[in-house]
Amino acid sequence: MQMEQLVALCKRRGFLFQSSEIYGGLNGFWDYGPLGVELKRNVREAWWRDMVTSQDELDVPPGAPSTYEMTGLDCTIIMHPQVWKCSGHYDMFHDFMVDCRESNKRYRYDQVAGRWVEYDGSRVFVTSYQSGDEGAADVQQKALKFFKLRAKHKERLQWDGPMTPLPEIEDTSQVLAPDAKQLGTLTEPREFNLMFKTTIGALGGEQDTAFLRPETAQGIFVNFKNVVDSTRVKIPFGVAQIGKSFRNEITPRNFTFRSREFEQMEIEFFCRPDTSPQWYTYWRDRRYQWYVDLGLAGDRLRLRDHDAAELSHYSCGTADIEYAFPFLAEGEFGELEGVAHRGDFDLRSHMEGKLVREHEPDGPFVVELNEEGQPKYRGSGKDLSYFDDQTRETYVPHVIEPSAGADRAALAFLCEAYQEDEQPDEKGKLKKRVFLKFHPRLAPIKVAVFPLVRKDGMPEVAREIYGELKPHVSAFYDEKGAVGRRYRRQDEIGTPFCITVDGQTLQDGTVTLRNRDTLDQWRVKKEDCLAELQERLSGASEYPQ
Repeated sequence: MQMEQLVALCKRRGFLFQSSEIYGGLNGFWDYGPLGVELKRNVREAWWRDMVTSQDELDVPPGAPSTYEMTGLDCTIIMHPQVWKCSGHYDMFHDFMVDCRESNKRYRYDQVAGRWVEYDGSRVFVTSYQSGDEGAADVQQKALKFFKLRAKHKERLQWDGPMTPLPEIEDTSQVLAPDAKQLGTLTEPREFNLMFKTTIGALGGEQDTAFLRPETAQGIFVNFKNVVDSTRVKIPFGVAQIGKSFRNEITPRNFTFRSREFEQMEIEFFCRPDTSPQWYTYWRDRRYQWYVDLGLAGDRLRLRDHDAAELSHYSCGTADIEYAFPFLAEGEFGELEGVAHRGDFDLRSHMEGKLVREHEPDGPFVVELNEEGQPKYRGSGKDLSYFDDQTRETYVPHVIEPSAGADRAALAFLCEAYQEDEQPDEKGKLKKRVFLKFHPRLAPIKVAVFPLVRKDGMPEVAREIYGELKPHVSAFYDEKGAVGRRYRRQDEIGTPFCITVDGQTLQDGTVTLRNRDTLDQWRVKKEDCLAELQERLSGASEYPQ
């Protein structure tokens, strides 16, 4: 599948639209259409049900060192600015960018890549801001243009090495920027903070500056004591949150994969320090299995542990759940979710101030001091430790953080679901069929109901069945066009089952039930449609749970 095909389907069938499209759009922002909002809602609800509401603290989960409880929060998007100073976002949450003095365009430094090429005694590093095969093709085209050669003369170019990221190139004087015609036009890389600034109140002074949250996690940390005191949960326990976050990406790209406004599904799991390695393994494996159970199986999904060089200064271990999105080059993967062992860094930061490790990964935490010898960013001063009334111990819990993106998950499920085959049309001629093979839990519409024709009482019976199904499952009614075309429309939006009322229905009260994936059809009594659908949608037959 080419990414362009999926993007076109999403626009045509109402999954995703460019934000503010009638005004030319706004880069990095996307609107979910009628089907897209249902898909994303199903992703969120599957996550919440599987991670939060269906968790029984009396059950001992496989691989867990003890039982645990789960609860939820919904925190504000704008928080006290000190939250982001103590968390490290104010200082550390940045990307490096470079500007082109010729084109006046800005690029994220680590996303510019290119190749060395020689022609007629000149050696130039030609770059592109595209990735994968598109980037390689773009580099070749720009090299031909720079050396004033035609496509038929591409063999005259002598390439040296594979595509290389710009940060690995020490001398930029021979670099051709992605949109430049001259060499050496890129500036030195500099930091760019990714948080969106805003102003609270009417005065608008510097002291009124606030930020849109770049992540949902900090709202959970600053409410740790409130949750413990109000719910009486005992460690180990998890706090889950789903909500919008904002990052001022330098250059958003790849459809909804990298956006400026996105939705996160995060858990902060608090546990005893001596059991935290076991809990880290448990959550890493459990979150990976969740994607597998919902259809992201095979070589396109992987679980990758970070090596020591990748770990954040506070991390005792991190793993990424990654998916091979179609817009990436062969063999490349994009992050779906990160599962991090954060130690006690976050709670201590909000108690005492911004903290760093002296020695990774087991060195002590120390407070970073300013010129006056005071903590550079003062913490709240509140006691965020936990008292265990059974062991009579007081300690700062360790945290395991599974952090998933709802938008990236929805995009991955769309990519994985996209299928093509050939099926005969009404005249028996083979035609390409595009269908979305969603797991039934994620499908925006579960069942479509059709009358075969718009006469002989069939629409009335079909509407009666539709009315009985709609309170229980997401259903759709359609009586326009040939039934074969209606089937294909539902296949293209991922509807698992279709019910057709035909002439035989009027004789014996049975309807045709059709499976999207196998195209099998069988007869069911119209009064048994709901029970039949509920059994099949629940995963009792061919879909795993």
